[in-house]
Amino acid sequence: MIVHPKRRDRFQVQVPLTSLIDMVFLLLIYFLLTTNFMVEEGIAVKLPKANAAALQNDEVITVAVSPDGRFFIGTDEFTEEALARQLQELIAANSNRLVVVKADRTVQLDRAVIALDLAKAAGAERLSLATEKNF
Repeated sequence: MIVHPKRRDRFQVQVPLTSLIDMVFLLLIYFLLTTNFMVEEGIAVKLPKANAAALQNDEVITVAVSPDGRFFIGTDEFTEEALARQLQELIAANSNRLVVVKADRTVQLDRAVIALDLAKAAGAERLSLATEKNF
């Protein structure tokens, strides 16, 4: 009696994809965390913190109030009278544009209120005071 030995199945080569997928996700997370999505313009101010802060995505007019109480739109400095005129020009086309006042947390409150009043007097229907989300 002739006995044939059992043939063994050939091993198939398998590429381990689990570690490759892990590396791709890690790289994706790294690039998402290191990419700067928000472009800040104007002067640097330290915003006050708030628990209910929300992001605004509309086309906005940003008025920055520096720690020493000066008014800026972008990098251009304005006096109170010039700021009122500039806001009237910017709001004239669309009174529904959002005016955001970014006042430094160390600035006197009356300077931020003056910026809000000037925007309201210029015809702004929507006003906002910028804050940082308190984590």
